[in-house]
Amino acid sequence: MAGGGKWSAEDKALGMGRAIERRDFLNGAAVTAAGFATGFSAQAMPAVAPQDRAGYDPPLLTGMRGSHPGAFEAAHALRDGTFWAHAEAPQPIEGEYDLIIVGGGIGGLAAARFYRQARPQARVLILENHDDVGGHAKRNEFPLAGRTELINGGTLEIDSPRPYSAVADGLLKSLGIDPPALEERCAKPEFYEQHGLGAGIFFDRETFGADKLVAGVGKQPWAKVLANAPLTDAVKRDIIRIEEGDTDYLPGKTSDEKKALLSRMSFKDYLLHVVHADPGVIPFYQSKTQDEWGVGIDAVSALDVWGFGYSFGFQGLKLKDGAAPHMGNTASGYADGGSYKFHFPDGNATIVRLLVRDMFAGSLHARTPAEVVMAKLDYTRLDRPENPVRLRLSSIVVGVRNIGDIATSRGVEVAYTRGGKVFRVHGKNCILASWNMMIPYLCPEMSKTQKDALHYLVKIPLVYTSVAITNWRAFKTLGVNEIYAPGCYHTTMRLNPVTDIGAYKSPASPDAPMIVRMVRVPCTPGLDERTQHRLGHADLLATSFETFERKIRDQLGRTLAPGGFDPARDITAITVNRWPHGYAYEYNPLFDPDWAPGQAPHEIGRQRFGRIAIANSDSGAAAYTDCAIDQSHRAVGEILAIS
Repeated sequence: MAGGGKWSAEDKALGMGRAIERRDFLNGAAVTAAGFATGFSAQAMPAVAPQDRAGYDPPLLTGMRGSHPGAFEAAHALRDGTFWAHAEAPQPIEGEYDLIIVGGGIGGLAAARFYRQARPQARVLILENHDDVGGHAKRNEFPLAGRTELINGGTLEIDSPRPYSAVADGLLKSLGIDPPALEERCAKPEFYEQHGLGAGIFFDRETFGADKLVAGVGKQPWAKVLANAPLTDAVKRDIIRIEEGDTDYLPGKTSDEKKALLSRMSFKDYLLHVVHADPGVIPFYQSKTQDEWGVGIDAVSALDVWGFGYSFGFQGLKLKDGAAPHMGNTASGYADGGSYKFHFPDGNATIVRLLVRDMFAGSLHARTPAEVVMAKLDYTRLDRPENPVRLRLSSIVVGVRNIGDIATSRGVEVAYTRGGKVFRVHGKNCILASWNMMIPYLCPEMSKTQKDALHYLVKIPLVYTSVAITNWRAFKTLGVNEIYAPGCYHTTMRLNPVTDIGAYKSPASPDAPMIVRMVRVPCTPGLDERTQHRLGHADLLATSFETFERKIRDQLGRTLAPGGFDPARDITAITVNRWPHGYAYEYNPLFDPDWAPGQAPHEIGRQRFGRIAIANSDSGAAAYTDCAIDQSHRAVGEILAIS
């Protein structure tokens, strides 16, 4: 049950205060790290760590997930300079490893795999701040009406604007993942269309003057789609012109000249000053780019929007095919140079589970990716003393230093906090597979130049919300399976994509329970991208689960009410996957200069620091799984070269 106390009549109508699934505890023990709110020595680690107890299964947890309470407070205290003032003295050295990896996401797991392939006898320790393995590749699992429903809590697809490198592609293949074959055999993108469903737009009264859901986007002419939309005739005409017109708004210029102009112009400015659209179109388009770039059209270049494959008034420009700075290519499939795009039911969490299966004996009893999707992960197998690789959850690293002079370092010492205590561990080498902004606080001896470079890239804040509903009849009645809501708290919502793989079958009937995926990206239009991200970080961390729940119920209720949806009756569980530091920052031509080769912040920031190497998607300045894998391979190579 969310919140407490008395609820208003409006809250009660939404279902606030009603019992819903809130599995924040397992077997009576908090899954998150304890003791951070009141002091770092407040509570000793229990004799048996939560991950070592039978039945430990974080994907089943609902409520506030993603960057959950207990996963970040110590890091924030370290950033603010208060951690060591409250922490106990570190425990004696508790072990020595050939390699210590900070971060248990795909990058960290891949680094462990690459290192062990080169050094089969090596002992590796992975420290992960969250209560689950996978980093941003999280899995949400809902038991609904006798079946298991899965959805991604973080990274969604195996996609990239570029073809996978031989290294990244080789890793997938070594795990048994054949994306084109899986896509052909398991993905069912036509499922909802076969049921008469498609895309819709929800106009909210706060932004557009009235609540109105319109359907038929992509199936009907825009004039018909917008016929009953709460927009002026002038705005409707301009949206139709932008979507369907064939005007060259930059006549007399070559394709390259047009691209040069578009690369330094926001899409908002393109609409206002090149297309000369009515300003009333801006609220309609403002949020359209948030899912991909983490900012609205005020902070995304017009060329990036074109490069992503949107039409939006570019039809008549006759731009020749070629790379937009952000996307590289249209990423529309395997044949044209784009990457794999297969979506496992739990997103890229299946890749995580395959990596875990191969490194931790007995953790997953499954042979193929199809079997892994439904297999139960035995977390008690991850941190056993006899393991050549050990993975320790709920362990927040608070210090990493070279032992001796940096140039002649003979090893590293890593300090981490877990369960209110601070521990020290030694390794011959260390790979930081976490995220850049934290590294200067972990390694205060770094040069100012490297610290400044690491601080430059500000990760994109975002929220992936998973809502379990009793059925999806309202969507069927309204003829929609995905809805763009440009003025709402969550700007997109969609029914869970249909993927049938192995024993996992998606619900086929509108009468069956379903998961709705909603996306929120906190933005502050008018500011540069990195400033918007910093404000978004603060916004997400300051927002309570109760506020999220109220916003979710209100939006679903208002959007789907014409189809018979009742948020008080039909919502059975909510998981808010909050990621204040989500996707890696990618350089924005509107705000970032063109650096000389080797001088970009991500290149300076990722330089090896003694026996400490850096591997994460930040160090490749690209928010894609293949980037994380490639950067891990680079970092492992740097370590192997000196040891």
